[in-house]
Amino acid sequence: MIEKTILHIDCNKFYASVECLHRPEIRNKPVVVGGSEETRHGIVLTKNEIASGYGIKTAEPLWKARCKCPDLVVVPPNFPLYVRFSNMAKNICRDYSDYIEPFGLDENWVDVTGDQRTGQAIAEEIKERVKAELGITVSIGVSWNKIFAKFGSDYKKPDAVTVINKENYKNIVWKSPCSDLLFVGPATTKKLHSYGIYTIGELAQTDVRFLVSVFGKNGEILHSFSNGFDNNPVRHADDEQALKSIGNSTTTPRDMVNNSDVKMVFTVLGESVARRMREQGVKGKTVTITVRDKNLHHFTRQGQMKARSDVSSEIIDTAMQIFMGNYNWQNPLRSIGIAVSDFDVDEAVQLDLSGSVEKREKLEKLEKAVDDIRRRFGNYSVQRASLLADTRLSRFNPHDDHTIHPIGYFKEYKEM
Repeated sequence: MIEKTILHIDCNKFYASVECLHRPEIRNKPVVVGGSEETRHGIVLTKNEIASGYGIKTAEPLWKARCKCPDLVVVPPNFPLYVRFSNMAKNICRDYSDYIEPFGLDENWVDVTGDQRTGQAIAEEIKERVKAELGITVSIGVSWNKIFAKFGSDYKKPDAVTVINKENYKNIVWKSPCSDLLFVGPATTKKLHSYGIYTIGELAQTDVRFLVSVFGKNGEILHSFSNGFDNNPVRHADDEQALKSIGNSTTTPRDMVNNSDVKMVFTVLGESVARRMREQGVKGKTVTITVRDKNLHHFTRQGQMKARSDVSSEIIDTAMQIFMGNYNWQNPLRSIGIAVSDFDVDEAVQLDLSGSVEKREKLEKLEKAVDDIRRRFGNYSVQRASLLADTRLSRFNPHDDHTIHPIGYFKEYKEM
């Protein structure tokens, strides 16, 4: 069998690099791209190299970043611009392979197996092309599997190529901390440390049966990833992942303190989710809510609607039922979210004597009419009267403003 040659291409400080490219006046200043502090989304999304020199970290609050660097330049995110640059970077990759798999806006795996040149030579060429054609830099990892290729792109930054092969991986990958392995988050790292496992090499040499006893099926994944056994292929560029769920969440400008507050925010989120479902032509049955309190403790719960639906009122009512059955208001809430899954486009409709099907069809027509009005005249042209009770909570537009998040590595993965 021919050994694979896989590249992982990571655009360095992507959002900040694109902003500095488009704004020459801030290129030589410490820059971060951050959310709105007024609506409590004020965290660092990314920073440039100069800001990194001040010890500023991704995901820390902007106020803390300003304490480290009083002259910090904060710019709001411009996702349409980042999507355009992401597509241009992907188009460069298309010159080398048809097998390109994105991992968020700023990262791509590329399978160049079969090319007569070495993976390092191809990576060096791509690196220089991105710099010359897009004006930003990338770091690229080269390996025989996706996990080690990803490790390589993180190993040296910025503007670097790192080859991880079967001759050197024990000296590079295995000597690194467990937390450097893809998908090993803080909770997993802490648990591994409690068993005396600190490096990827120590993890790789741990009996897989023990890892399964501690982490369940994720133990096998940890063993596979740390040993370089991962054989997940890079998807073809034209392959589209099946839509699994549609959701929106928000951090509110003030803490939610009662069910009425939650119902108001769920209403805005539920309307957005339902509208996005109608745009995709899908109906779902499972509703998932996420809840985070002011102390940042959080939980996720699921429930099901009686039938698959794209009607916002049914989604909102189900979300509230789940919430009231699982929260007792020990603390005010900081953020909540709704997602709908278990889709079926062509499910047969089961008629009943209660008239619920006819009622749902009328609601669907009404909501589609509202969709048309909002497309023509803006999101706030039609609103529920209940949302006017506190516009500080309800005046946000998740349909148009929702953040683009990285896609999952594989279908059933949840953070270990």
